[in-house]
Order: sequence, then C-alpha cells, then structure tokens
Amino acid sequence: MDGRAPRIALVAGEASGDLLGAGLVAELKQRFPGATFAGIGGPRMRAEGFDAWHDSGELAVMGLAEVLRHLPRLLRLRRNLCRRLLDWKPDVFIGIDAPDFNLGLERRLKQAGLRTVHYVSPSVWAWREGRAAKIGRSADLVLCLFPMEPPIYQRHGVDARFVGHPLADAFPAQPDRAAARARLGLPADAPVLAVLPGSRLGEIRRLWPVFIEATKLLTLQVPGLVVAVPAADPACRAAIEKGLDGSQLANVAIFDGQAHDVMVAADVVMLASGTAALEAMLAKRPMVVGYRISALTYRLVMSLGMMRTSRYSLPNVLANEPIVPELMQRDCTPENLAGAVMTWFRDPEARAALLPRYEHIHAKLRGDASKAAAEAVAGLLAR
Repeated sequence: MDGRAPRIALVAGEASGDLLGAGLVAELKQRFPGATFAGIGGPRMRAEGFDAWHDSGELAVMGLAEVLRHLPRLLRLRRNLCRRLLDWKPDVFIGIDAPDFNLGLERRLKQAGLRTVHYVSPSVWAWREGRAAKIGRSADLVLCLFPMEPPIYQRHGVDARFVGHPLADAFPAQPDRAAARARLGLPADAPVLAVLPGSRLGEIRRLWPVFIEATKLLTLQVPGLVVAVPAADPACRAAIEKGLDGSQLANVAIFDGQAHDVMVAADVVMLASGTAALEAMLAKRPMVVGYRISALTYRLVMSLGMMRTSRYSLPNVLANEPIVPELMQRDCTPENLAGAVMTWFRDPEARAALLPRYEHIHAKLRGDASKAAAEAVAGLLAR
C-alpha cells in the first residue's frame, strides 16, 4: 500500500448488510487510522464516517417480479459503480451479502487486479455446493458466519474464514424474559406465544393464514394465551393486520420491529424458517418452524437434487440433529403446528433439555464477528 492509509470500498445491501458494514468499518478504523471508506451503505455505515455514493436501500429488491422490474436499473448501477471503483483504485473491495449484485461486481474488480472479499457466504451448505468454486472466482477471501462453511470452500480451493455471527454477539447468554415483557408492555405472568410469519410479503401471504389457524387452535388449549407478532416494516404490518381481519383471534399484539424482544418475552415461538430461527435459538426459546414455498419451486428444487441437506432450520443444521420441529410444505398445517407448539407448553423437561444445546451453539457462534472480519481483511491487505 506504499505506506499510505488504505482506501477500502464496501457495498452493503439492506439493513442487515448496513449493520455488518458499520461494525466492520469501526474495527478497520482502529487498525488503519486515516483509512478512507466509500461505496454503497446505509445510515449506520455513514455514522462511522463511510462515504455512501449510493444508499443500501437501492439494492433492497425482493421477489422475482420486483427483481425483473428493477433489473435494468440495478445493472446500470453496477456498471457505473464498477467504473467509479476502478477509477478510485481501492486497496480492497468488500461485498457484504447481496450476492446477486456483489459477486458479479467482485468478479470484474478481481479480474482488473483488485483484491476482493465477500462477507456472508450464500447457503452453500444447503444447496448447490458447486457455487463455492464460482464464488472463489469472484472473491480472494470469503468471510463466513457459520463454522460448517469454510470446509466446503476449502474443498474447492477457496480461502474462507469463519468469523462468528454478529447476532450471537448481540444476544446475551441469558436473555431476560421479565425485562423484555416490561419493555413491550406484555403481562408478566400470562403465557405468551411469539408468531413470526416472515419478513417478506410473499412469505406472509403463504404462511400467515396457516399460522392464524394454528394460533386459533392454541387459544382453545392455553387459557389466557397472549400472541405477540413483530412486523418487519409497515408493509408487513399491513399484511399481518389484513390477515387478522375477520379471524376472530383475540389477544394479539403487533409490534413494529422489536423481534428480538418479542422472542425473548415469549414462552414458545412459532416462526417461518430463516434467520428468525437462529434468533429464537439465541433468545433461548423453544420453537416450531414452519415453511412453505410455491409447489412449482419445491418440485424443481427437489427434482434437480439442488438441496444438500434434509434439515432446513439453522438450529437443526448447527446441532447436526433435529432439536426443534420442522414442518415443511404439506406438513405445515394448522393442526401440526398447534400440536408441536403444545408439546413445548406441556413438557417442561423437554424445554429444560433444549437449553444446554442452545447454549453450546451460541458459544460456538460467538466470536466478536466484526473484529475477526477486520483481522482477516487486514491480513489480506498485508499480503
């Protein structure tokens, strides 16, 4: 780097990427006083002194129809950004998540001689392991959130490091249920069920009607049951409220965000598969995971043998055994969901046996992710 402070480019998509990016920028500033940071980021990264040429919200596009509608704009943004980065000549480029946008950009920059890092591995452990080699053609270094990911990359000759999961750093080892209920205004002694039907509108449309019917069955079996539902954003809240219209489901409290507190406050969590299952595990709460994708997508994935795992939820993947119930596709019915939830309510011994498993996984994932990621980037810069 010829003795000067480095230029570090980052591209973060969505709020989760902005959070990761802010932690990484803060740690890199400790190691490289005077370093310059620029690219695409959100308010948390800007608060750390990041020069956001574009806001990370410009990459927050979900669903096939929405992606197709925005594709010309996204491709134009990526072309223009690539040219600007090549002119700026950063010492390293770090793409944070957003693989559809970042991996193509990383490949072009790497071909031009720039060092590249991809932070947050796509789920190569779940499907299409061969993608690991393709990712290696884009990134000199892959920073992984889960310990089972680096060995997959190593089989394909790709440098990958496990840095820990930021959520594991964010959750305390022993979450305080009483304090969470007080913050949310939930009754201290009532049974509470947290219901998370997804953070995307497509998920909510598929799962929320099933979850509502399951919850209605549970209210008949658990006297005084309070149902707490966190909404990821205003659009999700509107979809959740619309689904409740005419349901005759009482004692439902909807919260704007606050998913962590809602899960900590609950006795049991019923949720869609995804990162929420990891959060429920870190909150140390028993859970039931339900999920449905479109029948066509499911048939396509299964017929092509794209799935590498028979386990879908992260707690079961990380434990390498089924420690929480998974109800997928045809198994995801109101009756099955309610029955699995009732097992947790009725069996305190099962709940107690789950806790040490959760604690063990939490400890494995905790490792000050931002600090470890910054150390790995610094090592790449020193080569």
